[in-house]
Amino acid sequence: MGQVNQKSSTISPRLEFGREGEDLASAWLIRHGFTILCRNWRYHRYEVDIIAGRGDILHIIEVKTRRSLVYGQPEEGVSRKKIENMMQGAAGWLCRRPAYRRVQYDVLAITIGKKQSPEIVLFEDIYL
Repeated sequence: MGQVNQKSSTISPRLEFGREGEDLASAWLIRHGFTILCRNWRYHRYEVDIIAGRGDILHIIEVKTRRSLVYGQPEEGVSRKKIENMMQGAAGWLCRRPAYRRVQYDVLAITIGKKQSPEIVLFEDIYL
């Protein structure tokens, strides 16, 4: 019998921290009237963290989570290239589900400090 390759079930601390941020983001969005339609949508090489609806608006959301402000605010880590990639990923999603007339791109910034509640700020309708 041949060997079976098994992927390790361990997740890197960085990916685990990112997943924790996305979980916080999803819960926060739901509390604020959003419906989560999809998480970690992949279209070719593009990924969108969260796709959510609220009213008649489709929200394409990049979640940026940091432990401290040593490297600046979380939202400062979202580059022009990342926004362009979000747009490409969203285009793939919209081709399959063209029901939304208005689409906006948002950044949800989370700072998780030690021994304090996470700070969450939503920047809506960002553009290049």
